[in-house]
Amino acid sequence: MAIPLDYQEDQPHDQHHSSNSFSFNAVLNPSNPLGFLKSAFNFVSQKSDLFKNDSAEKEIMSSVRSIKEKMKAQEADQKKRLKLAKASAKMATEKEQAQKEKEKEKKLVPNNGNGLDMENYSWGQSLQDVTINVPVAHGTKSSLVLCEIKNNSLKIGLKGQPPIIDGELYKPVKADDCFWSLEDQKSISVLMSKRDQIDWWKSLLKSGPEIDTQKVEPEPSKLSELDSESRSAIEKMMFDQRQKQMGRPSSDEIQKQELLKQFMAQNPNMNFSGTKFR
Repeated sequence: MAIPLDYQEDQPHDQHHSSNSFSFNAVLNPSNPLGFLKSAFNFVSQKSDLFKNDSAEKEIMSSVRSIKEKMKAQEADQKKRLKLAKASAKMATEKEQAQKEKEKEKKLVPNNGNGLDMENYSWGQSLQDVTINVPVAHGTKSSLVLCEIKNNSLKIGLKGQPPIIDGELYKPVKADDCFWSLEDQKSISVLMSKRDQIDWWKSLLKSGPEIDTQKVEPEPSKLSELDSESRSAIEKMMFDQRQKQMGRPSSDEIQKQELLKQFMAQNPNMNFSGTKFR
């Protein structure tokens, strides 16, 4: 693209020349910049005594070097800014990753019951139930046990003493299907039925330490005892739960995506790339 320029040259005033201004009209073709410079130099040679001066070539080259140095400085500054921006973005990504790793480290490895061993009690779980074992002094009578199980809260302890467990449950339970018993007068055993029997609890209480549910391992023996239909349903729920925790599609979504791919392959003129399934 040609670029029209309107250039005015101010002549310095000296004893030989009067002060005059001349208009320089030219078109710059970016593909031929030297042609423009030749026109400019020709104009200057006609309207001034610049090229009669022995130092003209030196002064022009000095101007060229100055412009090139300025361009190099600008390019270097731009590269420096880009490098700093990339470094900043990398640091932000590494910081975010470190934070995720730190959060992950906070989550504890579950015990053999897929729960956690605490200082004064332990708990475990299956997809359907939560079990709690609270050791007490040998010879404790059941009349001394305090166990209050509500849909969203739990309180366990001995009468006249501070509660051993007291707080809001991680998720609701079916209070009417929950039971407790005193085993051999030395431990309180609690069985609670989960309301939503498709999720692994990260903790017993909302205020308690969390386990890494991705490391939960259901007992194979219990799964093997189920009929094939129930076992498939449980395995599907376990798979979907892990997929959900990792932000990946569920088994149903994967199946729908595969069907969509087959349909698109059979109908190449139709575009369903933005289709989402829920």
